[in-house]
Amino acid sequence: MSVYAGIDIGTLTLRLLIARIGADGRLHELASERRIVRLGEGLEPSRRLQPAPMARALETIAEWTPVIERAGAREVVAVATSAVRDAVNRDEFLGAVKRRSGLDVEVISGEEEARLSLLGIQSGLSAGVDRFVALDIGGGSTEFITVAPGQAPAMVSVDEGVVRLTEECLRSDPVRPDELASARARIARHLDVVEAKLGSLAGYRLVGTAGTITTLAAMDQRLAVYAPPRIHNYRLSVKAVQRILADLIARTRAQRRELVGLEPGREDLIVAGTLILAECLDQFGFSECLVSDTGLREGVLIDRWQKSR
Repeated sequence: MSVYAGIDIGTLTLRLLIARIGADGRLHELASERRIVRLGEGLEPSRRLQPAPMARALETIAEWTPVIERAGAREVVAVATSAVRDAVNRDEFLGAVKRRSGLDVEVISGEEEARLSLLGIQSGLSAGVDRFVALDIGGGSTEFITVAPGQAPAMVSVDEGVVRLTEECLRSDPVRPDELASARARIARHLDVVEAKLGSLAGYRLVGTAGTITTLAAMDQRLAVYAPPRIHNYRLSVKAVQRILADLIARTRAQRRELVGLEPGREDLIVAGTLILAECLDQFGFSECLVSDTGLREGVLIDRWQKSR
């Protein structure tokens, strides 16, 4: 089995996955890391990546490079998403990564991000889940992908994520009612676009991936330590999302840190992510969200393995 390493450079989080891939295309994880670096912090309105977030990202990637080398990875695939995609100075950042760590980073489109996330999600789905909407809530963008038997997947990416929504709408601590109303209206406008492009989602299940949704699954179960087997395929109900959201907006950021299951570093952003999920559930009439602990980084590795065959 060949060893592959994948790095997902997101707006909020950097993720590393090193895995062996067998002849059947199944991943066997060797190492996994994630770090909240907030690369997209302060990106708006100048559309420039700021020095401090870039330094945090560069330091993290540099720390991971020897880990990848020791694992003997056949290939290293690094992709960057919304923040780098939107930045006018992205070449400065990409050049710095190349000089410091020797990595060539591919900046992927929102549509390619959706396709790769879907590959990752499908690698871990339970049997029988064949008609669904995949939801990937990121720091700077959110992707929707519909999957149904006999049909090609349809994908939509919108420029809305937890960092963007927090910095532009939910700045107060705790958040104010007028800010919540503004954020809800903004999310609803994006969802109207999604519905216009994808059509009716009646009869579909909702499958969610990425940090917001896995964090909510951990919070609903009060997991003091993140446990992937407890997260993956967890059924997160509308009532649970509404209950958690009500609790979050009633607290200050410092008070949110007391909540069991909330990953440190997400206390200011979790309201935005929960709000996006809650509005999706409400507008499209879903009763629950099936949680996937696999997504973009798994998809990146599977895609590269498929292309190398």
